[in-house]
Amino acid sequence: MRIGAHMSIAGGVSKAVDRAVVHGCEALQIFTKNASQWRGKPLDPAEIRLFRQRIEQTGIAPAVSHASYLINLATTFPVLREQSIVAFVDELDRAEALGLLGVVIHPGTCTAGADEDALRLIADAIRVVYKARPRYKTMVLLEHTAGQGRTLGYRFEHLATIIRHLRGSKRVGVCLDTCHLVASGYDITSDAGYRDTFEQFDRIVGIDRLKAFHGNDSKRPCGSRVDRHEHIGQGCLGLEPFRRLLHDTRFAGLPLLIETEKTHGAERKGAIVADPLDVKNLEALRRLRSA
Repeated sequence: MRIGAHMSIAGGVSKAVDRAVVHGCEALQIFTKNASQWRGKPLDPAEIRLFRQRIEQTGIAPAVSHASYLINLATTFPVLREQSIVAFVDELDRAEALGLLGVVIHPGTCTAGADEDALRLIADAIRVVYKARPRYKTMVLLEHTAGQGRTLGYRFEHLATIIRHLRGSKRVGVCLDTCHLVASGYDITSDAGYRDTFEQFDRIVGIDRLKAFHGNDSKRPCGSRVDRHEHIGQGCLGLEPFRRLLHDTRFAGLPLLIETEKTHGAERKGAIVADPLDVKNLEALRRLRSA
């Protein structure tokens, strides 16, 4: 697996690559704009060129983006649905311009009715996005969720249903989060639980759909359905699940991207500095991989 992290684009999107280099990352995740806004200002063409150039120079790959948390493709409210689709097209435009593998997105939150109806709404929204951008290479990466409230995507069956409604489109993949797996009830902390979890995933979704991992420990226990990331080895997962992942040949070449808490104040005004907490978490994963 290729170990990396979510990095800030403060100072320009290309600065995320510089930060990844400082941390010794092999893969990268970014927001292409402020994740708390519907739309951001257009990416600077010079920054796009520099980002692509730096990616090629450093060999950092794959690189993905994470979509805005405001987007809800499962909503039944017409205005919010239209906003979400427009915002998601914008996310894909940005990612395609940067040459990213995919855009990671939380499938959505059910606002009314049955889960099955909401899953169809998600697929319908993605289909609209695909129609708007039929030639794009950047994939939609559905993120498996912890299952808080009425959020969807916390069961493998949810992901499989969305993909089925999209007629098995090759433009859609999956991103699994280790914290979310445990929080949603998939116990990967034991050998048997790990084997069973990925046997289920392969049977229900298909291992070939798996394109990325978020590597996070969990503050809350298995089945809590609460999404609280913890530093590697310091939560309810411990180190062993990460060791298994890093030595699992099925996932060779896939990115394992940490989204753990940053050091407060470590990055000021876009400075390119190593974050002590990121360094610690990344080193923990590297030690497990080399063991």
